[in-house]
Amino acid sequence: MSYFPQVEKIQFEGKETRNPFAFRHYNAEEVVLGKTMKEHLRFAVAYWHTMTQDGSDPFGMAINERSWFGKSEMETAKNRVEAFFEILEKLGVEYFCFHDVDIAPAGESIEEFMANLDEITDLIKVKMDETGIKLLWNTANMFSHPRFNNGAGSTNDPEVYAYAAAQVKKGLDISKKLNGQNYVFWGGREGYETLLNTDMKFEQDNIARLFKMVIRYAGKIGHKPQFLIEPKPKEPSKHQYDFDAATTMAFIKTYGLEGDFKLNLEANHATLAGHTFEHELRVAREYGALGSIDANQGDMLLGWDTDEFPTNVLDVTLAMYEILENGGIAPGGINFDAKVRRSSFEMEDLLLAHIAGMDTFARGLQAAAKLKEDGFFNELISDRYAKWNGTEIGKSILSDQEDLESLTRYAYAHGDGVKLKSSHIEHVKSRLNDYLV
Repeated sequence: MSYFPQVEKIQFEGKETRNPFAFRHYNAEEVVLGKTMKEHLRFAVAYWHTMTQDGSDPFGMAINERSWFGKSEMETAKNRVEAFFEILEKLGVEYFCFHDVDIAPAGESIEEFMANLDEITDLIKVKMDETGIKLLWNTANMFSHPRFNNGAGSTNDPEVYAYAAAQVKKGLDISKKLNGQNYVFWGGREGYETLLNTDMKFEQDNIARLFKMVIRYAGKIGHKPQFLIEPKPKEPSKHQYDFDAATTMAFIKTYGLEGDFKLNLEANHATLAGHTFEHELRVAREYGALGSIDANQGDMLLGWDTDEFPTNVLDVTLAMYEILENGGIAPGGINFDAKVRRSSFEMEDLLLAHIAGMDTFARGLQAAAKLKEDGFFNELISDRYAKWNGTEIGKSILSDQEDLESLTRYAYAHGDGVKLKSSHIEHVKSRLNDYLV
């Protein structure tokens, strides 16, 4: 059975095409800076937003039209696998991501949940073997169920902690079964509401304790994917322990996890933290911890995680520049953690939205590659800091030959004659726009 019988495999047709089911910019085999687009971009589709999101919001009921619902939860789950791989094949996407609860019903007990996961991942493995499509990453949803009201790794209840550990163990077993390249931790409720009854250090110690169990178990089963922590501020917890890239790196370094954990960064999470996406990528890159990204965008007029498909070429260009400067993103990838808008409720919108996101990242890659080839940013930065290597005092400071006394003498000798140089930043931004056409 085909769930999208009216749509053939999406092909690259160029920017002049008027075919909505065609790529205008994403040409998988086009070579950019020595690698094909598909090698640079490593696109993945998110199971949750694509297969389980129903279009409901706090003010409206479900609206999405979906044809994969069966007579039971397990029948629906199996239909979703078939429909999902049809989407992946028609888009030409080679990777996918999922939470455990996305793919299989939780049932009435932990035993039933684990059995359901085994049955559905057997079916997923068959589809992977048939198509050659790979698992970019999987993760355990340890935030939706009421048991995780006070966190999972940070919970105040050791029985909840044990349940979380069981979910993570199963997630790692599934990762080995499906040869997952990464494994993600998003601490959706790893935070606190008020300090009045919270022991922050105790909770973070326990999160780190769980992560170290993960490392040991990965070694025991002989499967160690790249482990990733995904930062996010504010929601659902008021004070998230993984607020942003810098906060999460402080956690990683405090607990000696740098050799085992990197970051999975999301654009909408960056804006919620008060940062640009490229800022978060730069922080991770400078720590050697840029592991993978979730591709989406937020609405700056709305104050929550709207998870829109990325269509802003400037933002994506700056993000892709960071990825190119990182030397690429493998074994991570670019996962479309994005959902169609409530007004885009037809089945075909799932394909159209991903086409839009993939075309936007293709344009961002091309523009970022040209910026890199032209040395656009290198020239700006070199010019801005030129006096450090272009003056005797600058070189002397950088070679650690100065101290407070010698620099004080220099300041007195040279008075207040410092002449600053304008950044001409408006002109710079105008030039940057030229690369986006």
